Amino acid sequence: MKPWLDSYQQGVPEYISVDEFHSVADIFDQSVEKYAELPAFSNFGHSLSFREISFYSARLAAYLINDLGLKKGERVALMMPNLLQSPIAIFAILRAGLVVVNVNPLYTARELKYQLNDAEADTIIIVDNFCHVLEKVMKETAVRNIIVTRMGDMLPFPKSTLMNLVVKYLKRKVPGYHLPGAVRFKKALKHGARHRFSTVPCSHEDIAFLQYTGGTTGPAKGAVLTHKNMVANMQQASAWIKPSIGDQPKMIITALPLYHIFSLTANCLTFIKHGWMNYLITNPRDINGFVKEIKNLKFAAITGVSTLFNGLLNHPEFKHVDFSRLMLTLGGGMSIQRSVAQRWKQVTGVTLIEAYGLTETSPAACVNPMNLEEFNGMIGLPISSTEVSIQDDEWNELKLGETGEICIRGPQVMRGYWKRPRETANILSADGWLHSGDVGVMNAQGFVKLVDRIKDMISVSGFNVYPSEIEAVIGELDGVADVGVVGAPDENSGETVMAVVVKKDPDLSEEVIINYCRENLTGYKVPKIIHFTDELPRTHVGKVLRRELRKRYIES
Repeated sequence: MKPWLDSYQQGVPEYISVDEFHSVADIFDQSVEKYAELPAFSNFGHSLSFREISFYSARLAAYLINDLGLKKGERVALMMPNLLQSPIAIFAILRAGLVVVNVNPLYTARELKYQLNDAEADTIIIVDNFCHVLEKVMKETAVRNIIVTRMGDMLPFPKSTLMNLVVKYLKRKVPGYHLPGAVRFKKALKHGARHRFSTVPCSHEDIAFLQYTGGTTGPAKGAVLTHKNMVANMQQASAWIKPSIGDQPKMIITALPLYHIFSLTANCLTFIKHGWMNYLITNPRDINGFVKEIKNLKFAAITGVSTLFNGLLNHPEFKHVDFSRLMLTLGGGMSIQRSVAQRWKQVTGVTLIEAYGLTETSPAACVNPMNLEEFNGMIGLPISSTEVSIQDDEWNELKLGETGEICIRGPQVMRGYWKRPRETANILSADGWLHSGDVGVMNAQGFVKLVDRIKDMISVSGFNVYPSEIEAVIGELDGVADVGVVGAPDENSGETVMAVVVKKDPDLSEEVIINYCRENLTGYKVPKIIHFTDELPRTHVGKVLRRELRKRYIES
């Protein structure tokens, strides 16, 4: 039974073909052939065409193979924000038959050391802003090849020189470091030009990405994403959006970092298949700079997370951005707050479409129809070639309307966790179901609603309380800028609800919040503890780090 099929937008197929392409590089090469002279990526006002991305990535790939002697299947770490160098490096690694290991540039030395060692990466491509972190752990890793780039390296002269000087000397964003033997990115490109290069053939079973989970519940785990997984998800996403976006290439704003699976697959990979240009935002946390940069761009799509959209909406100049060509806004990575979605529609005139996925599913699993007229609070329908089952604790399928764990089966589901067979067995069943760890429910039309994470559920006197529900209610208050909810120990009820709130209105009181919750929530869901703070701890894509809230307010 697949009730979601009747809810598909016209033109979206039940199944996609994975066999149409052998690898991600295969899709890239065909896109280059089809859209050669069109702009593929733009950053700081400078664009590189599909042909230029192919040209530079081929040079870098040749350097990796011939000068560094890397062999097919070896892992290459990539540590940089959204710059033109990022897609060049991604496609170079893939075209060389190597494996991309994306690394968060904000990692501490401890986190970087762990991931490099776990991935067994002996090569890293890194922006010089973060080289001082690498220096601290170099001797404790197997890294022997370092390629260093500067922020402005792929911009035209004199803009490149000016940016590099400003970043290093005026803004002082490049702490001193000493990495003997490190090679400059542009020098690697120059050396690569000495060799002839053709894309190394890869099969569906070869690994494309070793994509690490956020590590919000302990050490990060590497999800093994094969070329089949990535090709499947690119095909699925492409089939889902094709009826709505048409055949004419346009511009998409890429604010989320390409080292995150959402932006990597949805923006960088899927939209190149359609000849679109990714406009890369290097620092989306700088909302002033972000709004200024996109203010006069004729963009047709933008992806992001709820906190990013909320930040844009709260900027006084955002309403003056040109939305005349905007046709698609896709939100994922975390639950979209209804209040944010409603404001987005009011300001831009475009419905905020919510999607759902995991690192382990490459990532898309459920997406709302692209022609959705109003935000519906759902995470969408299982996409083409995907099944979703709501299951109980013993992995038995539940009936429609019953709440349980969201389980996913399809060609985009990872092979498993890198070097972790036991943890793989705990999440992947023998018949191919991936157990997400998320609580959800499916209605009769096949739409799935996300309730919360299983691990974050609060038990108040035996009643299940889901933090995201409380956060959504408190987030509706005008005086609230941000909120995170966790469970706190209680001698009478086992646990009670604690809310940590960032004020928008300095006069907002604990009493106002509690009274509002009493009006909108069952008694046992109302917070008994309220804390105010200036900022919530979040992951690099905006998810509240609830474990940090527990440490700060409960375990300290």
